[in-house]
Amino acid sequence: MTADLRHVDTWLFDLDGTLYPAESGFLDSVVDRMTDFVEKATGLPRPEAFKLQKAYLAEHGLTLKGLMLHHGVDPDEFHAIFHDLSLEALAHDPDLLAALARLPGRRLIFTNADDRHALRVMQHLGLSDLFDDVFHIGSGGYEPKPSPEAFVRIGAAHAIEPTATAFFEDSQRNLEPAADLGMTTVLVGPYAAQSTAPFVHHRTAKLTPFLNGAQLKEAA
Repeated sequence: MTADLRHVDTWLFDLDGTLYPAESGFLDSVVDRMTDFVEKATGLPRPEAFKLQKAYLAEHGLTLKGLMLHHGVDPDEFHAIFHDLSLEALAHDPDLLAALARLPGRRLIFTNADDRHALRVMQHLGLSDLFDDVFHIGSGGYEPKPSPEAFVRIGAAHAIEPTATAFFEDSQRNLEPAADLGMTTVLVGPYAAQSTAPFVHHRTAKLTPFLNGAQLKEAA
């Protein structure tokens, strides 16, 4: 069945793992760099550093948030470790670009990454001209998804009407506060079909065919 998205005029997308496939392996290199940083910042052996990294992610929605709160980590120093990551694993996808281009209204990125990482990835994928703005972790005052406050902040910054907004994410828990506000939620990725969460309204393994098949608002 096709998704009825004729009520949507604001398209909100997570970036990493959503606008490129998780199977690319790019996020593995992100996680490796992050573990290196946690190991150095805490002095823990690597297995323990990885465990702490995941614990902070689970508790705060963002490893960096735990590092800032408990270890006084400078967010700029943390984000710098990702700015020279190779982007070779990320493939340009003209079919996705065409699917995004047909969406009526405005398109926004909502990411827990920083601005420089987001812009690097978007430029590499050819996404830059398709989005009106990027709401990154600095934009939200380092309040990450899935914190409801992060959604309040992006809503205020962009005058978002939740009932006319669709939010696309590869992380299920980040969709719950969006649904609570009245947004239409779409879980993207290889495990989406397994989700039974009531706050997930649509599920798709692949973003492009979902967008191509959706019913959209007619152009004015």
